[in-house]
Amino acid sequence: MSKSISNIIKKVTLFTDRLAGVCFFSVMILVLANIIMRNVFKMPIMGTVEIVGLLIATGLGFALSNCEMINFNVGMDVVTEKLPQKAQKLIRIVTYSISLSFWAIVVWRVFIFANTAYSNGRVTSTASIPVYPFIIILGFNLVCLCVVLAYKLVNTVADVSAELRKTSVRGGREAGK
Repeated sequence: MSKSISNIIKKVTLFTDRLAGVCFFSVMILVLANIIMRNVFKMPIMGTVEIVGLLIATGLGFALSNCEMINFNVGMDVVTEKLPQKAQKLIRIVTYSISLSFWAIVVWRVFIFANTAYSNGRVTSTASIPVYPFIIILGFNLVCLCVVLAYKLVNTVADVSAELRKTSVRGGREAGK
């Protein structure tokens, strides 16, 4: 696959990863501020638990695509590392295909859920924060994850197909001798 597409995907996933860091840093600051406000001024920040939950969910969503891009996820290398390279790549193709299918369905359902939350006016119980923007952000991040999975799937299929072409060319030369 072209280097420009790879660079765009890497830049987007790195950007979303930085946004995840902002979310988690915000959680830290909010919790600290709430502790100080509650203990020193006897005035806790209203809705802290809800805001922390929304920020953590958003941060996790932002981190997903970059984790997949840099292979910072749990894999079954212990099982597959003893297999030949071709078998490992075929297993990766199957795994990427199943993962992409699963996450594509999740994306579809998340956007339906966001629409329902918007239509129903769903808000958090204490702070009355609308939840649909956070659901839409999660959906966008899952789309990024699907793009990364599709990119890795296409690259792995291209590798396997290039190897098969090399093998068939070599096999054809040997048969011609």
